[in-house]
Amino acid sequence: MEITAIQRSGATIIQIVGSLDTLTSDEAQTFFDELFKTDQVHLAADLSQVEYLSSAGLRVLLSALKNARRRSGDLYLAGLQENVQQVLELAGFTSIFKIFPTIEAAIGAFTP
Repeated sequence: MEITAIQRSGATIIQIVGSLDTLTSDEAQTFFDELFKTDQVHLAADLSQVEYLSSAGLRVLLSALKNARRRSGDLYLAGLQENVQQVLELAGFTSIFKIFPTIEAAIGAFTP
């Protein structure tokens, strides 16, 4: 897994490439924790290149969402592949997360 962040239009875009699973969840959790230490709370995760999402990955995303909302921010998900969308639906997370077709749409949702 590769995970990077860039600032754009007042939001932090998190680009995740590869699998978000048991083997990579600790690294992803640490990455999100570091963002929160620098008060980055308007987050848009580009999941268009995430091939696999496990329950460990779901826990990381849910933890990041809760941390962002606790700080008056949010975590939007964008560009989900069909299998990742199905995992979120089966877990009941589609009612918890705001999901957008593209990262541009997610970023635009942060703009008043």
